[in-house]
Amino acid sequence: MSQRLSAPARREQILDVALDVFANSGFHGASMNGIAEAAGVTKPVLYQHFDSKRDLYQALIEEVGNRLRTNIDKATAEATNGKSQTELGFRAYFRWVADDHDGFRLLFGSGSRRDDEFNEAIRKITAESARAVAPLIAVDIDESHRETLAHALVGLAEGASRRLVGLGQDFDPDAIAAEVSALAWAGLRAVTPKD
Repeated sequence: MSQRLSAPARREQILDVALDVFANSGFHGASMNGIAEAAGVTKPVLYQHFDSKRDLYQALIEEVGNRLRTNIDKATAEATNGKSQTELGFRAYFRWVADDHDGFRLLFGSGSRRDDEFNEAIRKITAESARAVAPLIAVDIDESHRETLAHALVGLAEGASRRLVGLGQDFDPDAIAAEVSALAWAGLRAVTPKD
């Protein structure tokens, strides 16, 4: 039996363990028994925190999405211009991917996208990320166009990360961020303002 933790600390510990289990086994391959055992708790303790496996998985999607957004928000908060915001945002994103392959696989692996409820939660995270990026696009264009470009930037980061994680090798997140942000910044500079 594991040491006595406060309820919030125990919940966080269960989420961390569940992330590893779900990322490696998928939603359908994981069991509450296996998660409880890996966390060093009994099933009743697990059910004190989460009503079901779906509830635990949904909470995990939200937690991982919050971690991603928090990292990017902190990184871009002190940027002084659009170029540095772009660079810092991509650097925070790729560092998150490099440090948390399991979190990336949970959010952007195909398993979560096959379930309507989980897919909707991930779409919400993607949309929130795009809404956070949109104000950084400092070009005189209409809001719909700005939001489309913001989604394109989020997709650029996700697509590159899928390849990197899929290779199964370590990568330098700062080097990748420099290359991808240069590409994104060049593209943003080419956006034509409205007449």
